[in-house]
Amino acid sequence: MNFGRNRFQINLLRNYDLKVLLYISLSGLILFFWGLGESGLIDETPAKFAAAARSMTLTGNWLTPIANGIPRFDKPPLIYWLMGLMYSIPNQSSWDELGSLSARFPSAISSLLLMIVLGDTLMRWPQNKTNFPNRTALVTALSFALSPFVMIWSRIAVSDALLCGTLGISMIFQWRCYVKPSHNSWVYAWIILGLGVLAKGPVAIVLMSFSLLLFGIFQRDLGRLICVLKPGYGICITLLISAPWFLAEYLIEGNIFLQSFFGYHNFQRFTSVVNSHQEHIFFYLLMLVIASLPFSPLLILGIFNGAIEIKDNLIKGNIKPSESLLIFSIAWLLAVFLFFTISGTKLPSYWLPATPAAAIIIGQTESFKINKLKFSVSIFNILWNLTILIIFLISIVILFPLFNSDNSLLAIINDNEMKSLSTDLVESGILLRGGICLLFSCLIGVFSQIHSRISLLNLQIPILIFNFSTFIPLFGLADFHRQYSLREASEVIVNLKKTNESIAMVGIKKPSVHFYTNSIILYESNSINNVVNLSERLAQEKRIGWEGSVLGKIPGSETVLVLIDNDTSELYHWKILNPIELGRFGIYNLWRVDRLKLDKVANTFKNDFNAISDWRNYNPERY
Repeated sequence: MNFGRNRFQINLLRNYDLKVLLYISLSGLILFFWGLGESGLIDETPAKFAAAARSMTLTGNWLTPIANGIPRFDKPPLIYWLMGLMYSIPNQSSWDELGSLSARFPSAISSLLLMIVLGDTLMRWPQNKTNFPNRTALVTALSFALSPFVMIWSRIAVSDALLCGTLGISMIFQWRCYVKPSHNSWVYAWIILGLGVLAKGPVAIVLMSFSLLLFGIFQRDLGRLICVLKPGYGICITLLISAPWFLAEYLIEGNIFLQSFFGYHNFQRFTSVVNSHQEHIFFYLLMLVIASLPFSPLLILGIFNGAIEIKDNLIKGNIKPSESLLIFSIAWLLAVFLFFTISGTKLPSYWLPATPAAAIIIGQTESFKINKLKFSVSIFNILWNLTILIIFLISIVILFPLFNSDNSLLAIINDNEMKSLSTDLVESGILLRGGICLLFSCLIGVFSQIHSRISLLNLQIPILIFNFSTFIPLFGLADFHRQYSLREASEVIVNLKKTNESIAMVGIKKPSVHFYTNSIILYESNSINNVVNLSERLAQEKRIGWEGSVLGKIPGSETVLVLIDNDTSELYHWKILNPIELGRFGIYNLWRVDRLKLDKVANTFKNDFNAISDWRNYNPERY
């Protein structure tokens, strides 16, 4: 028996090549880590994550995430813990001056590890009709990494990529255990799922359970799947890892934690529309296409082939566990699609957990042969040509502004903070490099088809270079236009701030100002009511590490620093504060406002215009 098992393992790994994992790792390092800390944090959500994580290192409170003096209950703590560990490294500010590398590291490393697991799995278990398993493994890993969604969310400081990584690795480990059960191998997937719950919440358990249920039905092997994966024990392990934090947070914070995390950020987001994120019923069909560009035609072909394979398997039940990865990926993709389609709140980032499944499906078409579809080779050639056409059209869109920027897509940019972005993009050479890379990919695709040497890898290599030379530099250019002035203003605020002087930001709200000043910022909108809000908050509000000061009773400054955008500063009810202007930074002005004058104006608005403050009202989104 041992001899037979050893021979099986040798045959299983006969195509395994460590060089392929090296190629995957190098590609991931380039795509996810190159220049990761060279641009500042993006407003608004990433700055909140980073601020809460850094607060943990400064206060020693690693249980409750706190940003701008307010407990932040929207996400569990794993993302904050990982960021906080980076901020805790000695001399962190010397090698991460902007603080963005530490904040983005968890997202980048999650995607890199998932790439490696994808490649490793496909080399260990080559699927039926796969001509070149090692190449298919590399193609699959790159199909994941080159997804526009993966590229974006792997380079910003939010928890979506961490959920995608933990859930994706856990899902793949579940399939590997189903294919090759061994002593305690089922445990690892549930442990990683526990990390997924700590990354985003119970949605990780829901998505995995739904995916496995669909897979068991499609595979006609639900009983064996349950027996091998032991979901009862597995959920207990997952909860043993994740539940202690939720319980501890409830014991310390009470019902406000339940109301915010479970009530608002989970149940209410699923059952209703939050923050106007309402989309049509076909929204995730669009996300399915966009997230896999330019390989979406091949994804659709793979889904079509997978559907036929599922139909035949439901009739005959002849798919071996080791050859069921396509069916597994279809179930995974479908589970994410159905769950978030019925959700009231819809965001593009919710599709991210489906991108590993989409990559596997695309990878299976890379070595496409005659399948159960009639004229399948012709269909593949048509969709291959459509993929090349999509790449060509994208290259034209990118190159067109070089010849006529007034009538290009750049003309739709209407942002006061980025007025010169179009000109800078054209002059930087970024668009020229990107267009050339994509055109080169088109030429390779046409040449490969003419010589009957079609390989998706031939298209992916120029697109990888495109991301390195074009997509990644865009972060730096956008940062210069949108965030540099805020960092300048933050530096001046730190230098000019008097003892106990409070800081406010009015009009446009940018949480990065809190991060870069490392001070409590009172954020208000631009209406008359917000003048009253600011006056009252400066005297009465209390936050962790800060509280308002009533002049003459509690030591405080007679003035307040106000960072205000140009449009808001021209409004009468802010202009009459007669501020002292301390500097201008892009579209922002830094004022010093006399608090007695502010209080007088606020009282006038309350008496004459019935302006009412609302800052005491519960708002789970405030910062």
